[in-house]
Amino acid sequence: MPNILLMAAGIFFLVLGLLMLIASGAGDKGEVKGGGIILIGPIPIVFGGSSLKLLIAFLIIFMVIIVLLMSLSIRVVA
Repeated sequence: MPNILLMAAGIFFLVLGLLMLIASGAGDKGEVKGGGIILIGPIPIVFGGSSLKLLIAFLIIFMVIIVLLMSLSIRVVA
């Protein structure tokens, strides 16, 4: 039963966000900027526009979290 409530809440917030986006008129003005990180095995590929430093910072944080989780899982198993 709680799963149905969580799904209903998620759908509600999704629709609410879309309605707020439409009401603000965000599609008529502005410029889209973006970037991303693709992890192929241990090799990160970072691409993007002006926010490249931010993406690299997120990549470093993500890699530290992954290393910490891996070290914790080794301790639990061993």
